[in-house]
Amino acid sequence: MKRIAAEEAWAPPELLARYRKLLQEKPASWDPGFHSLWGFFLGDKPRATALARRIQTLGDERLADMDASGIALQLVFLTAPGVQVFDAAKACALAVSANDQLAEATRKHPERFAGLAAIAPQDPGRAAKEIERGIRTLGFKGVIINSHTQGEYLDAEKFWDIFAAAEAVGAPIYLHPSTPSNGLIAPLLERGLDGAVFGFAVETALHMLRIVVSGVFDRFPALRIVLGHCGEALPFWLYRLDYMHGVSVRANRYASLKPLKRPISEYLRDNVYVTTSGMAWQPAILFCREVLGPEHVLYAMDYPYQFVATEVAACDALPLTEAEKRQFFQTNAEQLFSL
Repeated sequence: MKRIAAEEAWAPPELLARYRKLLQEKPASWDPGFHSLWGFFLGDKPRATALARRIQTLGDERLADMDASGIALQLVFLTAPGVQVFDAAKACALAVSANDQLAEATRKHPERFAGLAAIAPQDPGRAAKEIERGIRTLGFKGVIINSHTQGEYLDAEKFWDIFAAAEAVGAPIYLHPSTPSNGLIAPLLERGLDGAVFGFAVETALHMLRIVVSGVFDRFPALRIVLGHCGEALPFWLYRLDYMHGVSVRANRYASLKPLKRPISEYLRDNVYVTTSGMAWQPAILFCREVLGPEHVLYAMDYPYQFVATEVAACDALPLTEAEKRQFFQTNAEQLFSL
């Protein structure tokens, strides 16, 4: 059995340098979530310095950590918020540079790393071209989008060239969390709940539901989207999502809420896949397998943010047959990402 970790973060040094510059030049009110996240991880506390060191390497330390935890291959992508906090021109250039660097690492260690293409949603047309380049030229296995882009969500039709490009080349989109948008963050931040503890899930689950109810999957039925962290709690809500969406549409309560071809739960079961990043917890994993189908649930660690070397052993202890464990750790990822 080959253990594949499917949500593993990376950042080139020049990106972190630009993050430092933003922290210095922009007030906290510009993007409170960015200041909260990278104001900490670019600081001097031990957890922060360890993460900043690990996240910049695609070399010996990362490989040693993989060996220590039993990971054969990492699916690597640009950490949140990626290039999505910059102006369009700068973001596009940074995405190209990051993709070229990641592609070089995957060529150097083809048995240990596979990559996802970073894009700049700020320019949907160039983002679509970068998806095609990433898949067809650089050999990437999908696309990474770090949730909202300066408060804008992908359900807006101006972004749908991105979905069209991903569907055309058969590339899954990993919708990874970012810190909540400025309109959402205040009550989370004031109690320290804006990050991975809760705010990330709130932000990304909201984003995913906006995509579903806007009709994206009716327009792009072959599109596949991946969520981390056992689906950002959405699997738990399937029944209520179907019921309340249905009654709201029938009541014509919201002008923006239109009928869909299928219930929300069917899109989440058919078009959405979930990884277990940061959620090495048996009840949650087994529940996701039950309600989404075992072929839609795959392993991830969330390195280096949640690097726990013993976590793989905990997942090895899941009450699954050897064939089911192989599916969970290996073949689901191989099939979804064409590894």
